[in-house]
Amino acid sequence: MERKRLVILGSTGSVGRQTLEIVRAFPDNFEVIGLAADKNTDLLIAQIYEFKPRMVFSASHPALFNNETHLIRTDPDKMASDQSTDIVMISTTGKAGLYPTVRALQAGKRVCLANKEVIIMAGSLITDLANLNGELFPVDSEPNAIWQCIRGESSNPQRIIITASGGPFRGIPQDSLHNVTPDQALKHPTWNMGPRITIDSSTLMNKGFEVIEAKWLFKVDWSQIEVVIHPQSIIHSMVEFGDGSIKAQLAVPDMKLPIQYALLFPDRRFNKEIPRLDLSTQSKMTFEPLHEEDYPCYKHAIKAGRMGKTYPVVLSASDEIAVSLFLNKQLRFTDIPKVVEMSLEAHVPSEGTDLQEILQVDMMARSKALEIAKRFMQ
Repeated sequence: MERKRLVILGSTGSVGRQTLEIVRAFPDNFEVIGLAADKNTDLLIAQIYEFKPRMVFSASHPALFNNETHLIRTDPDKMASDQSTDIVMISTTGKAGLYPTVRALQAGKRVCLANKEVIIMAGSLITDLANLNGELFPVDSEPNAIWQCIRGESSNPQRIIITASGGPFRGIPQDSLHNVTPDQALKHPTWNMGPRITIDSSTLMNKGFEVIEAKWLFKVDWSQIEVVIHPQSIIHSMVEFGDGSIKAQLAVPDMKLPIQYALLFPDRRFNKEIPRLDLSTQSKMTFEPLHEEDYPCYKHAIKAGRMGKTYPVVLSASDEIAVSLFLNKQLRFTDIPKVVEMSLEAHVPSEGTDLQEILQVDMMARSKALEIAKRFMQ
């Protein structure tokens, strides 16, 4: 069997590290030919010594490996579109994944996408490219679950039901969250993820992102997407069909399963490192309605998604700025949705179908969000 040549962008992050765990479990299936990371240089060096890629990139130390003549130091988008690349794992966060995703799809690669913001910023552009050239496989647990549920079905879904844990502050009124610290917000009740997505999970911004993502990936109307609170995070999403049947994808909260499904698709392979769900130990699985007033970031996300054009670009950019400031203890937790809302209100939209236009809007939105955030900074 010929091994698939794999590039991992964001290799030192949570999804990147777990992707390499899948490679370790299936060494005959994958050859890592490119690794790119940002600040965790020590881990990147260790990964390079272990997996011996020929292409490397360090955003924080671009001159790293200058003395290693066998290594090619190249930009992530060039790795993603390299002639020898078969599969690209986009496990970066924010806009860093956008250009490499575009380049990889243009080059006809399989893109395993763990970066929600790529679809949020450029849903029309990305899905059009995927339909024309490459393969776009969602890695995030909820869209991956939807994808698994609709495989093999000849009829279109009538309803998509996305589950949400509710985050660490489920049931706590917004006016009681003023003094939430980053450490408190990073204690997700069921998932172990990177800082940005964990904060987005605590505000439920990530669930708004997933609704927008589902709209683009699965070609359904807004009215066909529903979000319910499921604190146990065992059911990752559900799909209802025309006859009333509902299919659900269940698993222990562990990202290795959706990563493996995207990498090995269409094969399903046993992996002893992926924990198995024992239903006899599940005393209950509960569901609650999502009340938008409890999660203002979710409300703003849905509004931006429905307004379309370049509003989702501003949504993603302003959220990234606000979350970064919160993690740096410069902004209150409850000010994150305020920065997002005011950024959206200040935006004059354009169509957002051109990559350069999208990147320009993103740059301007970040500047505006930072300007707005200064009014609230501690």
